[in-house]
Amino acid sequence: MNAKIDIKDLNLYYGNFQVLKNINLNIRERAITAFIGPSGCGKSTLLKSLNRMNDLERDCKITGEITLDGADIYHKKVDVNYLRKRVGMVFQKANPFPMSIYDNVAYGPRTHGERKRARIDEIVEKSLTEAALWPEVKDRLKKSALGLSGGQQQRLCIARALAAEPEVLLMDESTSALDPLSTSKIEDLVQELKARYTIVMVTHNMQQAARVSDDTVFLLLGEVIEQGETERIFTVPQDKRTEEYISGRFG
Repeated sequence: MNAKIDIKDLNLYYGNFQVLKNINLNIRERAITAFIGPSGCGKSTLLKSLNRMNDLERDCKITGEITLDGADIYHKKVDVNYLRKRVGMVFQKANPFPMSIYDNVAYGPRTHGERKRARIDEIVEKSLTEAALWPEVKDRLKKSALGLSGGQQQRLCIARALAAEPEVLLMDESTSALDPLSTSKIEDLVQELKARYTIVMVTHNMQQAARVSDDTVFLLLGEVIEQGETERIFTVPQDKRTEEYISGRFG
């Protein structure tokens, strides 16, 4: 499988504090890659660097290179809005806009210039279907998104991300605030989505990484300690620190 994203010698600083240290990684196309590691190890910072969300942080400085399909995403000519259309993101806490379910999903296509009502209707239905939410909301599209349950709101946020027709979907602890049933639905959904999207997820939940991901990257104190196919990482880790973290001895 080809690499969709290639990270070379990435270092990231907030002011004088170095958060990420010499990261080298390939993220495979149409696979699920999980970033695991204890709190504060740089997982979310690394994830956000993949669609330049760190640009929004003060005093953030990055060296090294991240390429998407071979093109450097930090090149000065890159349109960051277009990059974020290609690399969508779903956050830890569901954050639907205070508007209707329909308008939440239509927001991205409208922002990117789509004006035809029939086309927007099509994108809304397709995105909600892909997010396994259409049967539950098809008769209440004009109702406020804030009336949905937590699990439904998170699936709506996934639908909203998919409506921009991304190639990559970043998920930052996207099930950590959900009950087991909602978590299970989103895990099933992610497995289906990888046929069409490259998915990178940050998770604190080791069982989730083992269940859902194809590849796992273990980070510690801003460094990649080990990376590889999930089954191998969880059964025969090559670094003692990986083994200790996976077996629950720290973190």
